[in-house]
Amino acid sequence: MGAGTDSDGSSRSDEEWERFLRESVEGVADAPKEPSARAREVTRRLREEPDRVPDGWRTYTPARPRRRKGLYLFGLVASVVLLVVALAPGRVVDLFSGDDPSPSAAETARPTQAPPSGPARRATMDEPFRGSPAASWADGAAGITVPEAAPVGWMNEAEVRRALARTRDFLVASGLDRRVLRGERPEKAISLLNPHQKDVRDLVDTALRSPSKKNNPLLLFSRFQPSRTRLVGDVVKTRGRLTYQEGERGALQVTADATFVYPVTRAGADGGDEVVRTIIRRELVLNWDDPDKVITEPGTFSVVSYKYDMTNGGCGDETGYFDPPFGDDRPADDTAEKTDPYDRTTPVGRGGSGDECRKATRS
Repeated sequence: MGAGTDSDGSSRSDEEWERFLRESVEGVADAPKEPSARAREVTRRLREEPDRVPDGWRTYTPARPRRRKGLYLFGLVASVVLLVVALAPGRVVDLFSGDDPSPSAAETARPTQAPPSGPARRATMDEPFRGSPAASWADGAAGITVPEAAPVGWMNEAEVRRALARTRDFLVASGLDRRVLRGERPEKAISLLNPHQKDVRDLVDTALRSPSKKNNPLLLFSRFQPSRTRLVGDVVKTRGRLTYQEGERGALQVTADATFVYPVTRAGADGGDEVVRTIIRRELVLNWDDPDKVITEPGTFSVVSYKYDMTNGGCGDETGYFDPPFGDDRPADDTAEKTDPYDRTTPVGRGGSGDECRKATRS
Protein backbone atom coordinates (compact mmCIF):
# COMPACT_ATOMS: atom_id res chain seq x y z
CA MET A 1 0.00 0.00 0.00
CA GLY A 2 1.41 3.46 -0.78
CA ALA A 3 2.57 6.04 1.72
CA GLY A 4 -0.61 8.14 1.39
CA THR A 5 -4.21 7.77 0.39
CA ASP A 6 -6.49 10.44 -1.10
CA SER A 7 -9.91 11.10 0.44
CA ASP A 8 -11.53 9.12 -2.33
CA GLY A 9 -9.46 6.06 -1.48
CA SER A 10 -6.97 6.36 -4.37
CA SER A 11 -3.24 5.84 -3.59
CA ARG A 12 -0.59 8.54 -3.79
CA SER A 13 2.89 7.69 -5.23
CA ASP A 14 5.88 7.71 -2.92
CA GLU A 15 7.35 10.68 -4.79
CA GLU A 16 4.16 12.76 -4.32
CA TRP A 17 3.98 11.93 -0.66
CA GLU A 18 7.63 12.89 -0.05
CA ARG A 19 7.08 16.17 -1.94
CA PHE A 20 4.00 16.89 0.15
CA LEU A 21 5.90 16.37 3.41
CA ARG A 22 8.84 18.51 2.28
CA GLU A 23 6.76 21.41 1.02
CA SER A 24 4.67 21.36 4.18
CA VAL A 25 7.79 21.67 6.33
CA GLU A 26 9.35 24.35 4.11
CA GLY A 27 6.16 26.40 3.93
CA VAL A 28 5.65 26.53 0.20
CA ALA A 29 2.69 28.84 -0.47
CA ASP A 30 0.89 26.60 -2.88
CA ALA A 31 1.67 23.34 -1.16
CA PRO A 32 -1.27 20.96 -1.20
CA LYS A 33 -3.01 20.57 2.15
CA GLU A 34 -4.36 17.49 3.81
CA PRO A 35 -8.15 17.54 3.48
CA SER A 36 -9.93 18.26 6.73
CA ALA A 37 -12.38 15.89 8.36
CA ARG A 38 -15.20 18.25 7.28
CA ALA A 39 -14.07 18.15 3.65
CA ARG A 40 -13.77 14.36 3.74
CA GLU A 41 -17.31 14.14 5.17
CA VAL A 42 -18.73 16.36 2.42
CA THR A 43 -16.94 14.28 -0.21
CA ARG A 44 -18.42 11.12 1.23
CA ARG A 45 -21.96 12.57 1.16
CA LEU A 46 -21.59 13.73 -2.44
CA ARG A 47 -20.53 10.23 -3.43
CA GLU A 48 -23.52 8.69 -1.63
CA GLU A 49 -26.05 11.38 -2.75
CA PRO A 50 -24.85 12.71 -6.09
CA ASP A 51 -27.95 14.94 -6.67
CA ARG A 52 -27.73 16.75 -3.37
CA VAL A 53 -26.09 20.18 -3.23
CA PRO A 54 -24.40 20.61 0.15
CA ASP A 55 -24.70 23.68 2.30
CA GLY A 56 -21.62 25.78 2.77
CA TRP A 57 -19.93 24.91 6.04
CA ARG A 58 -19.80 28.55 7.07
CA THR A 59 -22.95 29.80 5.40
CA TYR A 60 -26.51 30.24 6.72
CA THR A 61 -29.57 31.43 4.82
CA PRO A 62 -32.41 32.47 7.15
CA ALA A 63 -36.01 31.61 6.16
CA ARG A 64 -37.66 34.39 4.17
CA PRO A 65 -40.57 35.95 6.08
CA ARG A 66 -44.00 35.27 4.58
CA ARG A 67 -45.46 38.40 3.03
CA ARG A 68 -48.82 39.17 4.57
CA LYS A 69 -50.67 40.11 1.39
CA GLY A 70 -54.06 39.35 2.91
CA LEU A 71 -53.43 41.73 5.81
CA TYR A 72 -52.33 44.53 3.47
CA LEU A 73 -55.41 44.06 1.27
CA PHE A 74 -57.72 44.10 4.29
CA GLY A 75 -56.15 47.32 5.49
CA LEU A 76 -56.61 48.94 2.08
CA VAL A 77 -60.28 47.95 1.88
CA ALA A 78 -60.90 49.16 5.43
CA SER A 79 -59.35 52.53 4.61
CA VAL A 80 -61.58 52.94 1.55
CA VAL A 81 -64.71 52.06 3.56
CA LEU A 82 -63.83 54.58 6.25
CA LEU A 83 -63.32 57.26 3.60
CA VAL A 84 -66.73 56.53 2.03
CA VAL A 85 -68.43 56.64 5.44
CA ALA A 86 -66.79 59.98 6.19
CA LEU A 87 -67.76 61.55 2.87
CA ALA A 88 -71.25 60.08 2.40
CA PRO A 89 -72.59 58.51 5.60
CA GLY A 90 -76.21 58.73 4.44
CA ARG A 91 -75.57 56.64 1.35
CA VAL A 92 -73.84 53.94 3.42
CA VAL A 93 -76.78 53.80 5.82
CA ASP A 94 -79.19 53.58 2.89
CA LEU A 95 -77.13 50.76 1.40
CA PHE A 96 -77.46 48.58 4.50
CA SER A 97 -81.05 49.63 5.29
CA GLY A 98 -82.48 48.69 1.90
CA ASP A 99 -83.13 52.23 0.61
CA ASP A 100 -81.99 52.84 -2.95
CA PRO A 101 -80.39 56.31 -3.16
CA SER A 102 -79.58 56.08 -6.88
CA PRO A 103 -81.53 58.62 -9.00
CA SER A 104 -84.61 57.35 -10.83
CA ALA A 105 -84.61 57.55 -14.61
CA ALA A 106 -86.80 60.28 -16.08
CA GLU A 107 -90.42 59.33 -16.64
CA THR A 108 -91.16 59.37 -20.38
CA ALA A 109 -94.35 57.25 -20.38
CA ARG A 110 -96.92 56.00 -17.92
CA PRO A 111 -95.15 53.47 -15.66
CA THR A 112 -96.32 49.87 -15.62
CA GLN A 113 -95.73 49.34 -11.89
CA ALA A 114 -95.52 51.33 -8.70
CA PRO A 115 -92.14 51.98 -7.07
CA PRO A 116 -91.04 49.08 -4.83
CA SER A 117 -91.64 49.36 -1.11
CA GLY A 118 -88.56 49.67 1.06
CA PRO A 119 -88.24 49.41 4.84
CA ALA A 120 -90.55 51.70 6.82
CA ARG A 121 -88.25 54.45 8.06
CA ARG A 122 -89.37 57.62 9.78
CA ALA A 123 -88.67 60.93 8.08
CA THR A 124 -86.43 63.31 10.01
CA MET A 125 -85.64 67.01 9.84
CA ASP A 126 -82.24 66.18 8.34
CA GLU A 127 -83.59 63.48 6.00
CA PRO A 128 -87.18 64.47 5.15
CA PHE A 129 -87.47 61.92 2.30
CA ARG A 130 -86.04 59.03 4.32
CA GLY A 131 -87.88 55.76 3.69
CA SER A 132 -89.81 57.20 0.73
CA PRO A 133 -89.63 56.32 -2.99
CA ALA A 134 -89.32 60.08 -3.53
CA ALA A 135 -85.79 59.92 -2.11
CA SER A 136 -84.57 58.86 -5.56
CA TRP A 137 -86.77 61.34 -7.46
CA ALA A 138 -85.40 64.53 -8.95
CA ASP A 139 -85.61 67.89 -7.22
CA GLY A 140 -88.14 70.49 -8.32
CA ALA A 141 -88.66 71.15 -12.01
CA ALA A 142 -86.00 68.58 -12.96
CA GLY A 143 -88.46 65.80 -12.16
CA ILE A 144 -90.97 66.88 -14.82
CA THR A 145 -90.02 65.46 -18.22
CA VAL A 146 -90.52 67.68 -21.28
CA PRO A 147 -90.72 65.74 -24.57
CA GLU A 148 -89.03 66.64 -27.84
CA ALA A 149 -90.95 69.21 -29.85
CA ALA A 150 -92.50 68.67 -33.29
CA PRO A 151 -94.94 70.78 -35.35
CA VAL A 152 -98.57 70.40 -34.23
CA GLY A 153 -101.67 72.18 -35.53
CA TRP A 154 -101.01 75.88 -36.03
CA MET A 155 -97.59 75.76 -34.27
CA ASN A 156 -94.20 75.03 -35.76
CA GLU A 157 -91.49 73.17 -33.88
CA ALA A 158 -90.04 76.23 -32.16
CA GLU A 159 -93.47 77.40 -31.03
CA VAL A 160 -94.30 73.96 -29.63
CA ARG A 161 -91.00 73.91 -27.74
CA ARG A 162 -91.75 77.32 -26.25
CA ALA A 163 -95.30 76.29 -25.27
CA LEU A 164 -94.01 73.15 -23.53
CA ALA A 165 -91.46 75.20 -21.60
CA ARG A 166 -94.15 77.65 -20.48
CA THR A 167 -96.39 74.80 -19.42
CA ARG A 168 -93.67 73.55 -17.12
CA ASP A 169 -93.19 77.14 -15.94
CA PHE A 170 -96.82 77.08 -14.81
CA LEU A 171 -96.23 73.87 -12.82
CA VAL A 172 -93.23 75.48 -11.16
CA ALA A 173 -95.08 78.72 -10.42
CA SER A 174 -98.15 76.91 -9.04
CA GLY A 175 -96.55 74.03 -7.18
CA LEU A 176 -92.91 74.88 -6.40
CA ASP A 177 -92.63 78.65 -5.90
CA ARG A 178 -91.70 79.15 -2.23
CA ARG A 179 -93.84 82.27 -1.87
CA VAL A 180 -96.89 80.49 -3.26
CA LEU A 181 -96.25 77.54 -0.95
CA ARG A 182 -96.29 80.00 1.97
CA GLY A 183 -99.76 81.15 0.91
CA GLU A 184 -98.96 84.20 -1.20
CA ARG A 185 -100.92 84.98 -4.34
CA PRO A 186 -99.57 83.01 -7.35
CA GLU A 187 -99.19 85.99 -9.66
CA LYS A 188 -96.75 84.39 -12.10
CA ALA A 189 -98.93 81.31 -12.55
CA ILE A 190 -102.04 83.46 -13.06
CA SER A 191 -100.27 85.48 -15.76
CA LEU A 192 -100.07 82.32 -17.91
CA LEU A 193 -103.85 81.78 -17.82
CA ASN A 194 -105.84 83.10 -20.78
CA PRO A 195 -107.46 86.27 -19.38
CA HIS A 196 -110.39 85.82 -21.76
CA GLN A 197 -111.33 82.46 -20.23
CA LYS A 198 -113.72 84.10 -17.82
CA ASP A 199 -114.94 81.04 -15.88
CA VAL A 200 -111.41 79.98 -14.92
CA ARG A 201 -110.28 83.48 -14.01
CA ASP A 202 -113.38 83.99 -11.84
CA LEU A 203 -112.75 80.65 -10.12
CA VAL A 204 -109.17 81.60 -9.33
CA ASP A 205 -110.03 85.06 -8.03
CA THR A 206 -112.88 83.80 -5.84
CA ALA A 207 -110.96 80.80 -4.54
CA LEU A 208 -107.99 82.90 -3.44
CA ARG A 209 -110.21 85.57 -1.90
CA SER A 210 -112.73 83.33 -0.08
CA PRO A 211 -112.01 79.61 -0.52
CA SER A 212 -114.84 77.12 -0.24
CA LYS A 213 -115.73 73.59 -1.27
CA LYS A 214 -116.87 74.90 -4.67
CA ASN A 215 -114.06 77.38 -5.16
CA ASN A 216 -110.91 75.69 -3.94
CA PRO A 217 -107.51 77.16 -4.92
CA LEU A 218 -105.88 73.76 -4.25
CA LEU A 219 -107.31 72.58 -7.56
CA LEU A 220 -104.51 74.48 -9.28
CA PHE A 221 -102.10 75.73 -6.59
CA SER A 222 -100.18 74.22 -3.65
CA ARG A 223 -100.49 76.31 -0.47
CA PHE A 224 -99.67 75.86 3.21
CA GLN A 225 -100.80 78.15 6.03
CA PRO A 226 -97.61 79.63 7.56
CA SER A 227 -99.12 79.89 11.04
CA ARG A 228 -99.72 76.12 11.11
CA THR A 229 -97.22 74.46 8.78
CA ARG A 230 -93.75 75.06 7.43
CA LEU A 231 -91.71 73.27 4.80
CA VAL A 232 -88.70 71.19 5.86
CA GLY A 233 -85.58 72.01 3.88
CA ASP A 234 -85.35 73.58 0.46
CA VAL A 235 -86.31 70.61 -1.71
CA VAL A 236 -89.64 69.43 -3.09
CA LYS A 237 -89.42 66.10 -4.89
CA THR A 238 -91.31 65.69 -8.17
CA ARG A 239 -92.01 63.08 -10.78
CA GLY A 240 -94.08 63.46 -13.93
CA ARG A 241 -94.17 64.30 -17.60
CA LEU A 242 -95.76 66.42 -20.30
CA THR A 243 -97.42 64.96 -23.38
CA TYR A 244 -99.08 66.73 -26.29
CA GLN A 245 -101.31 66.27 -29.31
CA GLU A 246 -103.48 68.35 -31.61
CA GLY A 247 -106.65 69.57 -29.93
CA GLU A 248 -109.83 71.29 -31.10
CA ARG A 249 -109.51 73.99 -33.75
CA GLY A 250 -105.89 73.05 -34.35
CA ALA A 251 -104.78 73.92 -30.81
CA LEU A 252 -101.67 72.43 -29.22
CA GLN A 253 -103.18 70.39 -26.37
CA VAL A 254 -100.76 69.62 -23.54
CA THR A 255 -101.39 67.23 -20.66
CA ALA A 256 -99.31 67.69 -17.51
CA ASP A 257 -99.28 64.78 -15.03
CA ALA A 258 -97.01 65.39 -12.05
CA THR A 259 -96.65 64.30 -8.42
CA PHE A 260 -95.27 66.69 -5.79
CA VAL A 261 -93.93 65.51 -2.42
CA TYR A 262 -93.79 68.22 0.26
CA PRO A 263 -92.05 67.44 3.59
CA VAL A 264 -93.56 69.63 6.31
CA THR A 265 -93.57 70.07 10.08
CA ARG A 266 -95.54 72.09 12.60
CA ALA A 267 -94.92 75.83 12.56
CA GLY A 268 -93.50 77.57 15.61
CA ALA A 269 -90.46 77.14 17.80
CA ASP A 270 -92.14 74.40 19.85
CA GLY A 271 -93.51 72.54 16.85
CA GLY A 272 -91.36 69.48 17.55
CA ASP A 273 -89.47 67.43 14.99
CA GLU A 274 -92.26 65.35 13.45
CA VAL A 275 -92.11 65.37 9.65
CA VAL A 276 -95.13 64.59 7.48
CA ARG A 277 -95.04 64.29 3.70
CA THR A 278 -98.00 65.86 1.90
CA ILE A 279 -98.26 64.26 -1.54
CA ILE A 280 -100.21 65.81 -4.41
CA ARG A 281 -100.67 64.46 -7.90
CA ARG A 282 -102.20 66.80 -10.46
CA GLU A 283 -103.37 66.25 -14.02
CA LEU A 284 -103.90 69.42 -16.00
CA VAL A 285 -105.07 69.53 -19.63
CA LEU A 286 -104.69 72.85 -21.43
CA ASN A 287 -104.85 74.32 -24.91
CA TRP A 288 -102.45 76.69 -26.58
CA ASP A 289 -105.07 78.10 -28.95
CA ASP A 290 -104.74 79.49 -32.45
CA PRO A 291 -105.37 83.25 -31.99
CA ASP A 292 -107.10 83.30 -35.39
CA LYS A 293 -109.75 80.92 -34.04
CA VAL A 294 -109.93 81.56 -30.28
CA ILE A 295 -109.74 84.84 -28.38
CA THR A 296 -106.54 84.60 -26.35
CA GLU A 297 -103.42 86.55 -25.47
CA PRO A 298 -99.90 85.63 -26.65
CA GLY A 299 -98.07 83.38 -24.22
CA THR A 300 -101.21 82.21 -22.39
CA PHE A 301 -103.23 78.98 -22.44
CA SER A 302 -106.84 77.96 -21.81
CA VAL A 303 -107.63 75.35 -19.14
CA VAL A 304 -109.52 72.32 -20.49
CA SER A 305 -109.68 70.21 -17.30
CA TYR A 306 -107.99 69.68 -13.92
CA LYS A 307 -107.87 66.77 -11.48
CA TYR A 308 -105.86 65.99 -8.40
CA ASP A 309 -105.20 63.31 -5.79
CA MET A 310 -104.09 64.29 -2.28
CA THR A 311 -102.80 62.40 0.76
CA ASN A 312 -101.70 63.83 4.11
CA GLY A 313 -103.11 67.19 3.08
CA GLY A 314 -106.12 67.32 5.35
CA CYS A 315 -109.78 66.84 4.49
CA GLY A 316 -113.14 68.22 5.47
CA ASP A 317 -112.31 71.89 6.05
CA GLU A 318 -112.08 74.01 2.92
CA THR A 319 -109.56 76.57 4.06
CA GLY A 320 -107.70 76.99 0.79
CA TYR A 321 -104.56 75.48 2.37
CA PHE A 322 -103.20 71.99 2.81
CA ASP A 323 -103.63 70.98 6.45
CA PRO A 324 -101.30 68.02 7.15
CA PRO A 325 -102.21 65.90 10.19
CA PHE A 326 -99.61 65.63 12.97
CA GLY A 327 -99.51 63.32 15.95
CA ASP A 328 -102.97 62.71 17.40
CA ASP A 329 -104.55 64.62 14.52
CA ARG A 330 -104.01 61.68 12.21
CA PRO A 331 -107.31 60.04 11.27
CA ALA A 332 -107.85 56.63 12.85
CA ASP A 333 -110.65 55.58 10.51
CA ASP A 334 -109.57 52.23 9.08
CA THR A 335 -112.59 52.17 6.80
CA ALA A 336 -111.25 55.06 4.71
CA GLU A 337 -110.26 54.29 1.14
CA LYS A 338 -106.60 53.40 0.94
CA THR A 339 -104.31 54.60 -1.81
CA ASP A 340 -100.64 54.44 -2.72
CA PRO A 341 -99.69 58.06 -3.47
CA TYR A 342 -96.56 56.93 -5.35
CA ASP A 343 -98.42 54.68 -7.77
CA ARG A 344 -98.54 56.48 -11.12
CA THR A 345 -99.67 53.51 -13.20
CA THR A 346 -103.29 54.69 -13.43
CA PRO A 347 -104.85 58.06 -14.34
CA VAL A 348 -105.54 60.62 -11.63
CA GLY A 349 -108.75 59.46 -10.00
CA ARG A 350 -110.14 62.54 -8.36
CA GLY A 351 -111.67 65.63 -9.85
CA GLY A 352 -113.81 68.54 -8.75
CA SER A 353 -113.67 69.64 -5.14
CA GLY A 354 -111.44 66.92 -3.70
CA ASP A 355 -113.62 66.50 -0.60
CA GLU A 356 -112.86 62.82 -0.13
CA CYS A 357 -110.34 61.79 2.52
CA ARG A 358 -108.24 58.78 1.62
CA LYS A 359 -105.58 57.07 3.69
CA ALA A 360 -102.08 56.65 2.26
CA THR A 361 -100.62 53.14 2.43
CA ARG A 362 -97.19 54.76 2.59
CA SER A 363 -95.79 58.27 2.58
